[in-house]
Parts: sequence; structure tokens; C-alpha cells
Amino acid sequence: MSVQAGQDAPDFTLRNTDMQDVTLSSFRGQKNVVLLFVPFAFTGVCTTELCSVRDNLNNYAHLNAEVLGVSVDSPFAQKQWKEKESLNFTLLSDFNRQACQAYGAYFADLRGMQGVAKRAAFVIDKAGKVQYAEVLESPGNLPDFDKIQATLQSLA
Repeated sequence: MSVQAGQDAPDFTLRNTDMQDVTLSSFRGQKNVVLLFVPFAFTGVCTTELCSVRDNLNNYAHLNAEVLGVSVDSPFAQKQWKEKESLNFTLLSDFNRQACQAYGAYFADLRGMQGVAKRAAFVIDKAGKVQYAEVLESPGNLPDFDKIQATLQSLA
């Protein structure tokens, strides 16, 4: 079962593309967080999603939100993807599948590939509470960015 709005956000520590640990709870009291799980780096829908975020990052910044993109890819693959697409926000490697499982954003089997993150979006407020949760069953669908923005605006 996935994490729902109103619940405490499960904490995690994951590696970014520079092999540095990033802990979700480090943002508490400072920023809201938009947590985006994507299945795989370098794939069409995932690239479309994260490039859309890249192109609209100022909207998130004006709403005091930190965007974190998470996939099960290694930090090394993510670094190449981040550079290729000029992604201007943090990508985190959930290589051991702990975060996607904790959030209920996990495919045990996706077309024969074991342990893949579902496409999902969570808005976590400064207190560490989930204010918006969307876990998609089809990896070809995108999250509702209008609802994500509306949730962030309600927190401003």
C-alpha cells in the first residue's frame, strides 16, 4: 500500500549523483519537498517528465520547494542522464529499492524486470507530512503537475 496524504513521510538517505548522502528529513523546517519517483533513467516518459520539471523549476523554487528525482538506477547512470538533459535539481539513487518500497511506489515485476520504481509524486510539507500522493500503475502516465503546484500553493 502506498503512502497517503496526511501520513508522515518515510525518511530515507540516498546517494545523489556526486555520491553524497541526502536525507529527506534534512529539509524539515526549511523547505517543502516534491518527491518524484521514476522507473528508469534515459527512457522517453521519464525524460519528458524530468525535463518538464527542469523547465519549470522556478515555479517550485518560488513555492519554497526542493525537487528530488528518484530512480533505481545507479548514481553513475543518473549523473550521465542529468548531464545529458541538463537537469537542474537533485537526482537520488534508490539502487537498493528501500525508498520506493517504503512509499509503496514499487513494481515487483515490470515486464520481466524485477524491482522497479513506479512513477509517483509526493508533496511533503516542511513538517514532514505528506500533503499530496499519486502513485501511477502505468509507467506511461505522467503525474498531475497542476495538482502538485496547487498543493504547494496551499502550503505557501
